[in-house]
Amino acid sequence: MSSRARRALFAVIVFFSVCALAGLVLQRKVGAQTSEDESQLRDSLKTFTNVYALVEQNYAEPITGDRADDAIYDGAIPGMLQVLDPHSHFYDPKAYARLREDQRGHYYGVGMVIQEQNSKVYVLTPYEDTPSYRAGIHPGDVIAAVDGKSTDGWSSDQVAKALKGPKGTHVQVTMIRYGQPKPLVFDLTRDEIPHPSIDLKYEIRPGVGYIHLTQFQETTGEEMEDAINGFGNLKGLILDLRENPGGLLSQAVDVCDHLLAKGQTIVSQRGRAYPDQNYTATHGNSGKTFPIVVLVNRDTASAAEIVSGALQDHDRALIVGETTFGKGLVQTVYNLSENTGLALTTYHYYTPSGRLIQRNYAGLSLYDYYNHAGALPADSSNREVKLTDSGRTVYGGGGITPDEKIEPPKTNRFQDELLDRSAFFHFAPVYVSDHTVDKDFQADDAVILEFEKFLTSQGIEWSNADIDGDKDWLKTNIKKEVVTIEFGQLQGLRVMADWDPMIQKALTYLPEAQALEDNAKKVDEEKAEARNPNASSGPQ
Repeated sequence: MSSRARRALFAVIVFFSVCALAGLVLQRKVGAQTSEDESQLRDSLKTFTNVYALVEQNYAEPITGDRADDAIYDGAIPGMLQVLDPHSHFYDPKAYARLREDQRGHYYGVGMVIQEQNSKVYVLTPYEDTPSYRAGIHPGDVIAAVDGKSTDGWSSDQVAKALKGPKGTHVQVTMIRYGQPKPLVFDLTRDEIPHPSIDLKYEIRPGVGYIHLTQFQETTGEEMEDAINGFGNLKGLILDLRENPGGLLSQAVDVCDHLLAKGQTIVSQRGRAYPDQNYTATHGNSGKTFPIVVLVNRDTASAAEIVSGALQDHDRALIVGETTFGKGLVQTVYNLSENTGLALTTYHYYTPSGRLIQRNYAGLSLYDYYNHAGALPADSSNREVKLTDSGRTVYGGGGITPDEKIEPPKTNRFQDELLDRSAFFHFAPVYVSDHTVDKDFQADDAVILEFEKFLTSQGIEWSNADIDGDKDWLKTNIKKEVVTIEFGQLQGLRVMADWDPMIQKALTYLPEAQALEDNAKKVDEEKAEARNPNASSGPQ
């Protein structure tokens, strides 16, 4: 057996051993572990190792190199976990390193987002105030070489690995930029690169803050507090959780702690191997309230649903958008050998009203589950019904149902092709190469004419009806990419947020959110008076 195969086999033995240990803990909490159970476990593990050895020795082609790891990391372990639930997951060394990087919210490198397109690795955007941004690297630049080594044939993962390294070390990056006769060479000094979970925060209307929260990582609670305090005297907040896949439960609790009253329940979790836990607001908002509209969609999941559910159950925020994903399972991440990890479902979580929002996954493939097959409609009689603090009806068992539904804008064939071909991303460097762009830039009809010529040069078919029917959308996307090159990622994100129809619709619900907040306070006062009728003020 090769050393690579032995290493992969050792990893799976350790993996099964950890699962067996967890099983023993479970059994001892819920009942005695029998000798028959232990014997069956040993026999199953022995059977697996025998099967693997037989395959490794006799398969028609040698199982060497990465194929040995793949048989374990991409075959045996994921296959077992998929039988349990859609969210228990095994992380191979590369995925586990990426998970820890995402959770920490920072890494060491040069600070750029890259993507492989058409056998080339492009810079999508440099993060602001990083070595890449300060050096003048632009979106649309093609990474031709790293430290003098050509990147021909490299994947984006290979390029990313070459760009990362210890703080203070140097890396030379050669770029090809449209309109430049020669490659551009940048000598960059690696640094700590913050990757905040809030990628956009600004005053979208006078006195109204907008926060786009992309995920929940170790810095999220602190970021949220800083963002809210930075707005000053808020008259309203739009909290955008669309596409937020979740993350760390502790940070969802921290975010709610800044918005709810001290002592209010945030979430509870119940499992078999560990004691049930109930999380409450330990600090609270100190009475500082303002109307909140939370914007969600079908890919808002997990920790983002915890926040949405807590704010909805306490009538603290109006939830608008689409019904969320419906992930009510909590995973504990175990660090295994060989720098691998196991995210194992250990709890179900429940909103303050007692809702389990996990969607049914029985009989569904992973593809169907993640593409929302079998999702229940909001008014389904099969869904559990609960009440908010003030008596409003809310549903469990299939995501967080919004208080007000907002349909996302639908794209047509022409729009889909432009997005699939990254037409705006590739047009912007062409336009910037021979135009001066200032902060008042608008994609007017003259720019649209140049864009039409570009589409023709790229073999993208279009008609006057296509252009006229989507002109506002076209102008916004062109402006976003051009502004990103000239003034940075944050300005580009603001362009899209200022245009986004769902955000604009969410803003119109702020008065309704204020009425919800006022009614919640009235109900609280009535409940307090009912509990202690002699506490009323005034002359007796």
